Amino acid sequence: MVTSPNAAVGRLAPSPTGALHLGNARSFLLAWLSIRSRGGTLLCRIDDIDGPRVKEGAIDEALADLEWLGLDFDAEPILQSARAHVYDLALDHLKQRGMVYPCVCTRTEIERAQSAPQESLDHGSRYPGICRDRFASAEAAREATGRDPAWRFVVDDGIVAFEDAIHGHVTIDVAADSGDFVVAKKDGQPAYQLATVVDDGDFSVTEVLRGDDLLASTPRQILLMQALGFPEPRWIHVPLIVGADGRRLAKRHGDTRIAWYRRRGISSEELIGFLAWTCGLIDEREPRTAASLVDGFDVQRIVREATVLEQDPFA
Repeated sequence: MVTSPNAAVGRLAPSPTGALHLGNARSFLLAWLSIRSRGGTLLCRIDDIDGPRVKEGAIDEALADLEWLGLDFDAEPILQSARAHVYDLALDHLKQRGMVYPCVCTRTEIERAQSAPQESLDHGSRYPGICRDRFASAEAAREATGRDPAWRFVVDDGIVAFEDAIHGHVTIDVAADSGDFVVAKKDGQPAYQLATVVDDGDFSVTEVLRGDDLLASTPRQILLMQALGFPEPRWIHVPLIVGADGRRLAKRHGDTRIAWYRRRGISSEELIGFLAWTCGLIDEREPRTAASLVDGFDVQRIVREATVLEQDPFA
């Protein structure tokens, strides 16, 4: 595919901590269509740095599912596990500028430090700043407590605002919502927020289309982009497919893995057609290929509410 040097750059980001399911496939389909409809470049990044949770064979399965769905990309997959040195350099940059600090707090200690339970928008506890200004270095933290520290990014007071193609003008007070957040874990691995920002910046990603369960992560990523000197991409946070309980798809909702539908003999055209219909791209449910949806694709046609999956759509 011929692309313009000024064209959009997007990415698919499967995680090998689990199998691709209907919800993942729908977000990936929309990300693929948004870039392909404008002649852009699409990358594939494998989020495989969460070592203990990475499942054997899951990377190959995810790539096979994407190929079966017709969702191709334009370069070899980018493995986050191969980019540890790049994340270390970014963390060192933040350390040198005094924008991060070592933290030895446990989850229990964070919860006990708060006068009342506080949950951030993405369901984690707000960090009350216990270790801010507490230790001069990681070595000092380790010597004083006997614990290996994580690293937290210093969040100043104030609103972070951004424009989202689906949600419009979004404002979040990160200091009040999550507080200072982790950018590197105590085992030395980069946290999701840092790795994602560094990858998108290094590979000149201009558009991030993903599920709106990550909407609350966006202001934290914007703060990191500003700190590391990366431009902000276009944001598109699309509604999820959820179970009857309103929660995003998981094992408790039954088997919705793409591999499961493949083994049952469901065609990729049937599955793509179903996904396109649920998000408003076609008016009637019918078998379609991903390629057949490229012409005329418009992000503004995407439904604004979650799709509730109450039963097997191919039963």
